[in-house]
Amino acid sequence: MTDAHAAPGGAAAGGGRVLPARRTGPDGRPRIDYRAIAALALPLMVNSSLQAVINLTDTWFVGHISTTAMAGMAAIFWLVFFFVMLVGGIGLGVQTFVAQYEGSGRRWRAGHATWVGLWGAAVTLPLFALVGWHGGALLAPFGLDPEVQRLALEYWWPRMLGAPLGVALWALLGFFNGTSRPRVTVMTTAIVGIVNAVLNQVLIFELGWGIAGAAWATNASMLIGLAFALVVFLRADLRARYRTHLTWRPDAANLWREFRLGLPMGVMYAADLFGMSLFSLMQVRLGQVDGATTQIVVMLTSIAYLPGVGLALAGTTLVGQAIGAGDRDWARRLGNAVIAVTTGYMGAVGVILAMLGPWVMPLFVSAADPQARDVVQLGLVLLWIAAGYQLFDGLQLGSGFALRGAGDVRVPALIFLGLAWGVFVPLAHSLTFAPGQGWFDVLPQLGLGAVGGWTAMLVYVVLLAVAMHLRWRSGSWQRIRL
Repeated sequence: MTDAHAAPGGAAAGGGRVLPARRTGPDGRPRIDYRAIAALALPLMVNSSLQAVINLTDTWFVGHISTTAMAGMAAIFWLVFFFVMLVGGIGLGVQTFVAQYEGSGRRWRAGHATWVGLWGAAVTLPLFALVGWHGGALLAPFGLDPEVQRLALEYWWPRMLGAPLGVALWALLGFFNGTSRPRVTVMTTAIVGIVNAVLNQVLIFELGWGIAGAAWATNASMLIGLAFALVVFLRADLRARYRTHLTWRPDAANLWREFRLGLPMGVMYAADLFGMSLFSLMQVRLGQVDGATTQIVVMLTSIAYLPGVGLALAGTTLVGQAIGAGDRDWARRLGNAVIAVTTGYMGAVGVILAMLGPWVMPLFVSAADPQARDVVQLGLVLLWIAAGYQLFDGLQLGSGFALRGAGDVRVPALIFLGLAWGVFVPLAHSLTFAPGQGWFDVLPQLGLGAVGGWTAMLVYVVLLAVAMHLRWRSGSWQRIRL
């Protein structure tokens, strides 16, 4: 890297390259430049906070339709993201390639990797359409209330049709994040958030589209955000530096390379999201209050989670750039620093959010809804359980995204698969349902309701955090070459 944009606060390394977030201390030894990390991380945190606002906006609007509509959204929300991650992982892999190309000074390849990600997003359209068409078959085994299932499917079909837009947007934002230009990411997400809020009001209430209006509002806002990001990507200075206007042609070899990295990355997060989708379906099966409360609490905890993702994304960029510059030991030090900061931040915000629960929970229910009081009371309990796992969620996020910057995704994917489906889902079922209440009775059923389900999530996140951090500490990622 040879420009300030690529490595704020960087110092020269061998071969004329620049190491990110590095300064020289008074004793002449290299030190981590936390101001440089903050310069990269804070905009990414703002961006992720905006994403939390978008999620909360959708939750607020749907919550003011009815508790039944909120339960329908809860039934399908995580299943949507499961398929988006599983099919669209190629969009996530762009940042890793771009950061490493940026670190090595091969900037034209960073531009080309972004175009490859965009072509990959286009390829996913038939797959998402196929999944969207079979939404009813996917929900049929879970025994949902017919009205809840009808509303869930109203949200499902348009969200699947618009999913490739989200994958393409990930690819473009991966370019800006990987080249340390997070302000563009913030501007893009802000545009998406504003348009989404306006269209939610228009489509849900003024045009009477109901819960389907929330899905179409999301699609339209992502399309506008994608157009804005593409215009910036083709800006004159980026064309000169990254050849973004010349590297657009599809390339089968690089498309396969990005799918090879992106597929395990997508599987890793899809495994977690599939567990979350089954967990949400369990709560909806318990009753509308349990399902609606779970959806609200999940959206509220995103206030801690999504800014934590922003911090962890800074780790992906910094680790990738340091590896590209040829210094894996510096990549390790940067990863450790970002992991520590992410863990501390999420733990603190989780506790604060739980303390504010009595004032926050009533905002997401309609006062006229006869079930509103029950939703609020249950939510106050669940927020404290959620606060318990935020600390460990920060540890797994920081570790996982640092591994992602190094291209170490296959073993983490297996960790997620094993713990999500081998521990979280069966334990949540066992703790949530009483005998005869759930989908099967193979395991002992303790019937603790939503509180039991959320306790299972706490156990899962603790195990996941320990496993991911041990993987990072092992240093196995230092042998990976993309």
